[in-house]
Amino acid sequence: MRGVMVMPTPQTKLSKTIAIEELKAFISAERDGRQVKKALAVKLIYQDYGYEAITAILDVSLGALSKWKQAYERDGLAGFRPQHKGRRSYLTPLEREAVLQWLQAKAIWELSELEYHLAETYDVVYESKQSYYDLFEAAGLSWKKTSKVNPKADAKAVAAKKPRSSGYWHVTETRSKPGS
Repeated sequence: MRGVMVMPTPQTKLSKTIAIEELKAFISAERDGRQVKKALAVKLIYQDYGYEAITAILDVSLGALSKWKQAYERDGLAGFRPQHKGRRSYLTPLEREAVLQWLQAKAIWELSELEYHLAETYDVVYESKQSYYDLFEAAGLSWKKTSKVNPKADAKAVAAKKPRSSGYWHVTETRSKPGS
């Protein structure tokens, strides 16, 4: 078949036009730059740009262009979505639910206590503190304020300061009144 020129039929021109319009709409609406780049590459192919020109403009390989075009023709716009599945969670859904219930049942807790509990009970140690914060958030707790009571607070020292500090506000108000 080499050297034989295939003449486009009115139907293929129409389907190309429809595809180009669909791709234009997708490009203007999509926020993910990776998907936009794929759609732009396929749109340029349908607009009869040369593969070499597209690879130079978008800085991608010929193989990527071919793969993206085939994905679009097979799956439509869904073919541009990233195919990665993400990392498998360290905790199973049942273990995660048990941890959330454990967190919610406690009155006072600390980040280090959660770290210890996960390491001892489930043999899970996260690389990032964010994973622990995500568990606190999922349990409906704030990791920024990890306990209702300051465990280091000295009740006698707090009580001794209360009577002294209450009088200072009245003195400040008296001094700050105009005309005094």
